Amino acid sequence: MTTLAKVRRLRHSDAWIFGTMLFSACLSLLASFVLSVDAVRLAADPGTALSCDINAVISCGTVAQSWQAQLFGFPNAFLGLVAEPVVITVAVACLGGVRFPRWFMCAAQTVYTVGVVFAYWLFYEAMFHIGALCPWCLLVTVSTTLVFATLTHVNLRDGNLPVPSRLRAPLKSAIDADLDAVLVTIWLLILVLLVVSRYGAQLFA
Repeated sequence: MTTLAKVRRLRHSDAWIFGTMLFSACLSLLASFVLSVDAVRLAADPGTALSCDINAVISCGTVAQSWQAQLFGFPNAFLGLVAEPVVITVAVACLGGVRFPRWFMCAAQTVYTVGVVFAYWLFYEAMFHIGALCPWCLLVTVSTTLVFATLTHVNLRDGNLPVPSRLRAPLKSAIDADLDAVLVTIWLLILVLLVVSRYGAQLFA
């Protein structure tokens, strides 16, 4: 077996898939925890300077004090404190050999799809309306993207999603050919290019 074949085999293994999901969810949970602590500090003293208030563009405080950061009447980061432990539990269980029923994995896909859409809405708002970026929020965007990608990978691989029968074979072939990994890599690079093209030298001012 060639080295490339071994790498591809590793990437398609449950250890890699759920390990990546676990690592990404832990990163998102860490970011949510830091953001939650910062939100409590700002609630106590709106003038508090946060450690990631670096300049006019890289400013967690500016983002945290926007209405978008408290869309439901409480800091959005609290949602991460609730959701990510569930993802972590699922990933650990699957690493241990547990196989959840199809309805559960479909529900997980649906809920996390809503979560990743919400994360990208916040990214859009920060980029084009708030006019500032929060490093911890960016980490949440990237980590939720990776969790979504791994969850979609395993659900397509195992036939858990109710996709039309004519699409099942092409989608599975795409997964087998690692096209999902290529797509996610390109997607994350596009995000980086968007940030750099939008703010450029201001990021380092």
